[in-house]
Amino acid sequence: MGRGCNSGCIKGISKLHGIGLAMLCWCLLTACGSSDKHTVSSTDDEVLIFASFRGNGQDGLHLAVSEDGLNWQALNQDESVLTPTVGTKLMRDPVIIQGPDEQYHMVWTSGWEDPGIGIAHSADLKNWSEQQFLPVMADFPSAKNAWAPEIFYDEPTQRYWIYWASTLPGQYPDTEKQADKGWDHRIYATSTKDFKTYTPTQLFYEPGFNVIDAAIVRANDEYVMVAKEETRYPPAKNLFVTRADGIEGPWQPRSAPFTPNGVWVEGPAIVFWQGWFYVYFDQYIDHSFGVMRTQDFSEWENLTPQLNLPTGTRHGSVLAVPRRLVNNL
Repeated sequence: MGRGCNSGCIKGISKLHGIGLAMLCWCLLTACGSSDKHTVSSTDDEVLIFASFRGNGQDGLHLAVSEDGLNWQALNQDESVLTPTVGTKLMRDPVIIQGPDEQYHMVWTSGWEDPGIGIAHSADLKNWSEQQFLPVMADFPSAKNAWAPEIFYDEPTQRYWIYWASTLPGQYPDTEKQADKGWDHRIYATSTKDFKTYTPTQLFYEPGFNVIDAAIVRANDEYVMVAKEETRYPPAKNLFVTRADGIEGPWQPRSAPFTPNGVWVEGPAIVFWQGWFYVYFDQYIDHSFGVMRTQDFSEWENLTPQLNLPTGTRHGSVLAVPRRLVNNL
């Protein structure tokens, strides 16, 4: 990348505020369970963690835990567990994965018009490295933003791929006319093996329309991307699927939208849980959340009526973690 490409080094560990697990409420939730046929029981060894933000993201990272992917209990009394310190000092859209190094790696949107993103690392989701600002769009001076970064470890390339949405004014004049106030995005990416050096930022996904909030998983020996079309005129605020044989594409033509018709959504968060891919999404106009599940990214089951998340949950990520890790928080 250009200037600052070595800024991802880990400089030390800082303690978080203590996290109250609210074990009594969680145990009651677990004991009560659900008789609904769609409820998915946790494994003996894992539970789900939802990382998200509240409001504008100014107070930082929020965590919730679930046994079944539908009923969620806020941790730390739904107070922030990590305060943002880099960029414009927001922590929106937090995405956490666990790498083959057994460390947890988090990226997030650090500001509405920052030319970069935030990144930090942890062994236990409690003690985090010093936060770093990655100036991922430094080589594109006209870039207006770097929104909703995701991180994905790709086994064939043995690299962490970090990708996000950015607007370069005038780059795509035809679709820019259909954008909201000129915010006409495409997906850009960089990659790294060690979080010390990063490849130059590259155009990652250009479907011919305004697109944000890309999330990638491996499924059935292919790469599956769920992303949001961001066209404003006429409005097309929905999620779709595209597929590829490799992390760098080429990506197939998009599917038809799979999210509910007429509902503006964003921020897909994907987790594989008990034989299903769950895709959570922020129904941001309605200030609510939805979830659908699938086994093939073609046929979908809408579980939104059964979803219970802490009030105010916004765009984030979901991952399975060892139960002992949550017990230690």
